[in-house]
Amino acid sequence: MGACATLEDRFRRAALIGEAAGILSWDRAVVMPEGSAAARAEQMAALGLVGREILTAADMADLLDAAGQEPLDDWQTANLREMRRDWVRAAAIPPRLIEARARANAACEMAWRTARPASDYPAVLPLLEDVVRLTVEAGQAWSAAQDLPLYDALLDGFEPGGRSRDIEPVFDDLAAFLPGLIGAAIERQATRPPRPIEGPFPVDRQEALGRRFMAALGFDFDKGRLDVSHHPFTGGATDDIRITTRYDEADFLTGLYAVLHETGHARYASGLPQRWRRMPIGRARGMTLHESQSLLIEMQACRGGAFLAWAAPLMAETFGGEGPAWSADNLLALVTRVERGYIRVDADEVTYPAHVILRYRLEQAILAGDLPLADLPGAWNDGMAALLGIRPPDDRRGCLQDIHWYSGAWGYFPTYTLGAMAAAQLYAAAKAADATIEPALAEGDFAPLYAWLGPNVHEQGSRYGTGELLERATGRPLDAAAFKAHLKARYL
Repeated sequence: MGACATLEDRFRRAALIGEAAGILSWDRAVVMPEGSAAARAEQMAALGLVGREILTAADMADLLDAAGQEPLDDWQTANLREMRRDWVRAAAIPPRLIEARARANAACEMAWRTARPASDYPAVLPLLEDVVRLTVEAGQAWSAAQDLPLYDALLDGFEPGGRSRDIEPVFDDLAAFLPGLIGAAIERQATRPPRPIEGPFPVDRQEALGRRFMAALGFDFDKGRLDVSHHPFTGGATDDIRITTRYDEADFLTGLYAVLHETGHARYASGLPQRWRRMPIGRARGMTLHESQSLLIEMQACRGGAFLAWAAPLMAETFGGEGPAWSADNLLALVTRVERGYIRVDADEVTYPAHVILRYRLEQAILAGDLPLADLPGAWNDGMAALLGIRPPDDRRGCLQDIHWYSGAWGYFPTYTLGAMAAAQLYAAAKAADATIEPALAEGDFAPLYAWLGPNVHEQGSRYGTGELLERATGRPLDAAAFKAHLKARYL
């Protein structure tokens, strides 16, 4: 067996272990009893250690060098590049730190589940301090191994090649652009407010409607499922994709659009190149592209008039709705309503980037040691006031609202808005390439859209960096131009 084949075998085994950990992580978030958190942390730490042992075997450096001397095609060359990156990051973290982080992240996440509804930040603060301390230690190890600043070393785990020097000018531009747009959009919609639709909306009907739309999007229920969790997310493993949402009987649109968002993630995961499954190159490129695929579906396609022309009658039928409030035009006004709100996951696409910019700035300050965690609630509220003109009345609607930091995901947040920018850019390119995409959406047919996304995004896996993939698909690297143009066209 040649060096390349040996490496593929090892990385395949490591990927299978990672898939098992993914199922355990989903189970922890959805069905696991709170008292089982410590045991689950031990299980996940053990799997992490086994995966690390495979990737950091004593002969890995020699195998990587030898594989580089073999005749490789461009896919194999890219796969070897990604293997080397995985090896460097795995080797940088000692086993004790893997175990310590798994335990600390699990304990803090479980405490957060109780602290959030009680708005009790002090209750989770000591555990969060442990998470941050260990996150910084891991970040410093990756920083040294990859010659990156601390924050970029953490960001690189979610967005390979992502760098704060590229993010900051874009976010500064958006932070200057958004206040005027938000004000103008709110003023414009005040002249023609949408009609409210009245509940209650039974959860079983909401779920049935969500499943109907998932089927239209091409979700394979033989290889996936829909469940409920505190925080909507997509997890699981290859051929076992798990989507979660949450429901509100007073507002079916929130849960429904969370389902659409997560189905976008799921379709990307299921569309990755089968030839390279369980290889580094066969993975999603990073969270910017992953978020682009969920936001392209939720925001670009499914909050548009074409989709709602098909969807509105199904919504009315599901809930027995009648009258003008259930028209496609009124539902379009409802799902594109701009409002300054406290909760990121409920935010419209105009105010959403402000939520992300706030978190990006705060996590940078915390990780740099410039913002003590004890001061996070006040800093959060001040930031909300500066960016959105509102101040959360409690920590439940402030710094406790997201699971990310409490479960150890530091450096993740910027990918949400980078993904929104990429979604606008990709959707514009898709429509320019195929004029049938929006007419098909008006019939509930997503096939033309996925016929373009498949070869241009999904089937490329991690063959290219995010910027190169976007340039190949759209003709230019990632920038904010298409996103800003989209926001202006839809809301002004």
